[in-house]
Amino acid sequence: MATRSYLFASESVSEGHPDKVCDLISDAVLDTFLAAEPQARVACETLVTTQKIVLAGEVRGPSSITPEIIEQVARDTVREIGYEQDGFHWKTADVEVLLHSQSADIAIGVDSRDNKDEGAGDQGIMFGYACRETDVLMPAPITYSHRILKAMAEARHSGAVKGLGPDAKSQVSLFYENGKPARATSVVVSTQHDEALSTDEVTQIVRPFIKDALPDGWLTDETAFYINPTGRFVIGGPDGDAGLTGRKIIVDTYGGAAPHGGGAFSGKDPTKVDRSAAYAARYLAKNVVAAGLGDRCTIQLSYAIGVSKPLSIYVDLHGTGHVDETRLSDVLFEVIDLSPRGIREHLGLNRPIYKRTAAYGHFGREPEADGGFSWERTDLADTLKSALS
Repeated sequence: MATRSYLFASESVSEGHPDKVCDLISDAVLDTFLAAEPQARVACETLVTTQKIVLAGEVRGPSSITPEIIEQVARDTVREIGYEQDGFHWKTADVEVLLHSQSADIAIGVDSRDNKDEGAGDQGIMFGYACRETDVLMPAPITYSHRILKAMAEARHSGAVKGLGPDAKSQVSLFYENGKPARATSVVVSTQHDEALSTDEVTQIVRPFIKDALPDGWLTDETAFYINPTGRFVIGGPDGDAGLTGRKIIVDTYGGAAPHGGGAFSGKDPTKVDRSAAYAARYLAKNVVAAGLGDRCTIQLSYAIGVSKPLSIYVDLHGTGHVDETRLSDVLFEVIDLSPRGIREHLGLNRPIYKRTAAYGHFGREPEADGGFSWERTDLADTLKSALS
């Protein structure tokens, strides 16, 4: 497969996409609880539609975080995104908070007690992936799809461009020659805009962001551009389409270039292995590639609710490896404790660092000084090389 030539595409959505509005609100609520109590438990789901925001789910945390505070968190998040439209406005939208206490049955399985370590918050399988296609060891199509929209959002927030709305989508199709990305065959960007702007004017605004995001030489005379291909995108965001937390899991991870276990991330505290173990799997896969042990790496972890240790670990170097994969699996178990507690402590996940992850990808981001995106560090690379030398 590494020598094949083929086309592959990935999409991204902006922070103002209805589903991303929900992810951001859910993660903002999570951050609010973790800032007050690092051991808080949160599973927050959000729904948005025309002038309506509904939050539901289970929490266990300080009673000082009242429904009124959570409502304000939701409003502040929508304001930061930039929604001040008749059909969806941060100040006037109706907000309904339906969060309630965490199930005692779930708590029994997760909580540590007596000689039992903290268990996984659910059963499931989680995948991590890394490759050498980009400087952040991520697949190229999803990386550049994110970068186009993130740059557009930053320009909109700063006032550098006028007339664009918060809701946008991108899609980048790349031609792979002998297994490596070589050029873009098509780029799609649909962005909400002011009614006064024509499609040609929107195109003139958007094209430079595409050019700046992609590597030199990847845009050719044969690259097809589709900017607002329907011709009009004035009504957007939750007024144009309802949104839900967790509906953009492929956008959140690898753009379809690698498997996904199926679980969403946003709104879940780090006892939920849907999130924390997926971060750990990415962390390990990235360090494997950074260590030069393979050019591509997929890692799968599996868990059972209430059980602390993973049930299995699977490593695939896709024929690019320089070490035995079975031995590598054993070493990964040795270098990090993959129990929920071990992952949380190693990556420092009991912090209010999640709202920033909700748009433009959970992976391929820069590690931050306060612990944000800690799973993007490559601090295990030397340890892995030494253990397998």
